[in-house]
Amino acid sequence: MNTRIYHRTAEVNARKIFYREAGNRKSPTILLLHGLPTSSQMYRELMPELADRFHVIAPDYIGFGHSDAPMRHEFDYTFNNLAAHVSGLIDTLELDSYILYMQDYGGPVGFRLFTQRPERVKGFIIQNANAYMEGVGDAPKKVLLPLWEKRTAETERSARDFVSLEGTRYQWLVGAKDPEAINPDNWVLDQALLDRPGVQDYQVDLLDDYQSNIGLYPTWQQAFRDHTPKTLIVWGKNDPFFIPPGARAYLRDLPEAKLVWLDAGHFVLDENSTQVAAEIKSVFIP
Repeated sequence: MNTRIYHRTAEVNARKIFYREAGNRKSPTILLLHGLPTSSQMYRELMPELADRFHVIAPDYIGFGHSDAPMRHEFDYTFNNLAAHVSGLIDTLELDSYILYMQDYGGPVGFRLFTQRPERVKGFIIQNANAYMEGVGDAPKKVLLPLWEKRTAETERSARDFVSLEGTRYQWLVGAKDPEAINPDNWVLDQALLDRPGVQDYQVDLLDDYQSNIGLYPTWQQAFRDHTPKTLIVWGKNDPFFIPPGARAYLRDLPEAKLVWLDAGHFVLDENSTQVAAEIKSVFIP
């Protein structure tokens, strides 16, 4: 079967959204939602592993990857707006049902999609994406809490460091079983996009808006209990940002979920894409 990845664009609300697509459109769809500081490129090795049994779509959010990246005075960079544009892409592509794969920022984007149209979501694959207070590690608290208390040039400094080359490289390497197995193209290419004029300004806006996600945690948790989607949790256990108690917390509201620990950090796929693909097939293929 052809597992080639195609690179496409669609117009949503007069903005260009880039997405990667592979697999047979008649197969079950998995919507792959990326995190910070990266884009759909984080799924480039996983997609061919899944495309023999699934239709896979990996979009870049507005402001990320190859999608349009308007300046902050032209676009309101909030998680509500990112999710609205992914929702528009779903409608443009006429996706009536899909499984959500969510990592990092993919969680707040995906859980918004889920609570808005739960009947379309046929399952969750949760990979270091948080929906519980106990899942937030000390590392992000040091960056975010001062910013949320009072946004100033001083409190923005740590947030800007977070999306600097040093910060981006750290996020890719932290917790990896074998750092030499992690492709340096990850942080070099991500940083080239982050260093475009104006991009780090709106990335700080999104880090500031992350507090809106915490306010929605109880709503998401209630939706988990109400709709009980089939769930696979694959979690890098060495992640200092979204820590293991956050993975275990899902089991309170989704007790039938399968939890798989990986010897990895915030990102897991460079070292574990074959295992993750096998786990997905074991849970979602009858």
